[in-house]
Amino acid sequence: MPVNPSDSEHSDAAVANRGDVLSDVPQSARLMMRGIHKRFGPTIALAGVDLAVQAGEVHALIGENGAGKSTLMKILSGAHQPDGGTMQLDGNAYQPVSPSAGRAAGVAMIYQELSLAPHLTVQENITLGSEPCFGPFIHRRQARETATHALHRVGLSQDLRSVPLHRLSVAQRQLVEIARGVALGCRVLVLDEPTSSLSTSDTRLLFSLIREWRANGMAIVYISHVLEEVLDIADRYTVLRDGCTVGTGAMKTVTLDDIVSMMVGRHVDHLYARTSRKPGEVVLTVSQLGGNSLPIDASLELRRGEIVGIAGLIGAGRTELVRTIFGLDPVKQGTVQVAGRSGPFTPAVQWRNGVGMVSEDRKTEGLAVALSVADNMTLPRLTGMGPLGTVTRTRQAAATSKWAQRLSIRYESPFQPLLALSGGNQQKIALARLLHADVDVLLLDEPTRGIDVGSKAQIYHMIDELASGTGPDPRPPCAVLIVSSYLPELLGICDRIAVMRQGRLGRAVPVEQLDEHRIMTEAATAGQPATAVGEGAPT
Repeated sequence: MPVNPSDSEHSDAAVANRGDVLSDVPQSARLMMRGIHKRFGPTIALAGVDLAVQAGEVHALIGENGAGKSTLMKILSGAHQPDGGTMQLDGNAYQPVSPSAGRAAGVAMIYQELSLAPHLTVQENITLGSEPCFGPFIHRRQARETATHALHRVGLSQDLRSVPLHRLSVAQRQLVEIARGVALGCRVLVLDEPTSSLSTSDTRLLFSLIREWRANGMAIVYISHVLEEVLDIADRYTVLRDGCTVGTGAMKTVTLDDIVSMMVGRHVDHLYARTSRKPGEVVLTVSQLGGNSLPIDASLELRRGEIVGIAGLIGAGRTELVRTIFGLDPVKQGTVQVAGRSGPFTPAVQWRNGVGMVSEDRKTEGLAVALSVADNMTLPRLTGMGPLGTVTRTRQAAATSKWAQRLSIRYESPFQPLLALSGGNQQKIALARLLHADVDVLLLDEPTRGIDVGSKAQIYHMIDELASGTGPDPRPPCAVLIVSSYLPELLGICDRIAVMRQGRLGRAVPVEQLDEHRIMTEAATAGQPATAVGEGAPT
């Protein structure tokens, strides 16, 4: 049920927006993209987009999933060829025919999904594809010098050169990817969701490096769905919507609400939905739960009609807790009870118990991206998909359309591969699977990571409807357990929040007693088991 604007709608919007945008384009920009068009069959991905980035500037490229950001950056890198428009780099015509040509010209792309070889060393990853050679042989000394210089530019020790990449932390791997990008001499650096897998301290380190690169004259395009980050790090912004440029300017001249309005094309009054909720009977009880290594000790009661959040630093054991509850990881101690039935459970049994889970890693664990949209949506419950236990495409398509309309999921066909959809639409399908399965308990691990603010608002609204029982489908309220690294999200939608630290879960505290500072203080305090952040809080 895609909504593909017509050519005339795109053209009119593009002409109108280009007139506004070009008046604000600095003529001395290091990178200039004018009137970029790109079509994939009948779908118009870009309809006259303009982007100008100056040397010594962090420029935020903002837009919802499907707005055209990835297509524009793939054209910049040489992965795609534009159908129209021009590009300039430091005043000279620029039209790379491949990513290697773009990299050689000084454009480095750092994608959200890292493209590194974990079995190779750090040095081999940095020089991969551009190894200095002496005849048929690699020039080892020159490769070491290149890797040393690149590591120095990203703040990593040269001692890591010979270390296999898989031994590094996620944050270090991200920096190695950046080092690979700058190894050949980077003039334009594109960072796509660079903090999606980073802790707060790692994010601060990355931001300090970005400011250093900016001071040294690098032009940086920063793409992120975390708008608070954008406001903090960027000097200027460009907003895309439906393949068109809808706004650009100095970051200091706009507010968060202004950016959101440009992204979604309307004013968003309440990002975090919260209707009246009345907690009911206990549907999930976790008692002194321990897993293989994490969690160590976790106890929690979850009631129908409430949303409970789990906060904590990366590595604290939040994901492992949810996986153990759902049956993906083994229970080594303690118990899990669902509606009075004691585990341990397997995932198949949990589905039958009315417990569903959305994994933080939707591409490799949460969804089957090679299967169709309809298969992913309906696999948890195929009952009623056809006569005598069969599955018919007609009934699959009808069920898929029902939830797609409910969650505003955009696709061309219910039987197209899920991999063809944007990240936001994929995440909505991961949630729609739970609705189709008619679960009572939702275990949501980072349910809005890497998706745009419009999709986030829809997901928050859906979670609120499920917890309050106010949705369009007559059903009792659900119980929701949500893990998130984004504290405004937890504070905005949860009724209670528990902090996890070093594998131990603290007491769940009413959200009214909490703020970001108190949660972070509890999460980062070392040496003692996690305790309640508030006084006299219920379990």
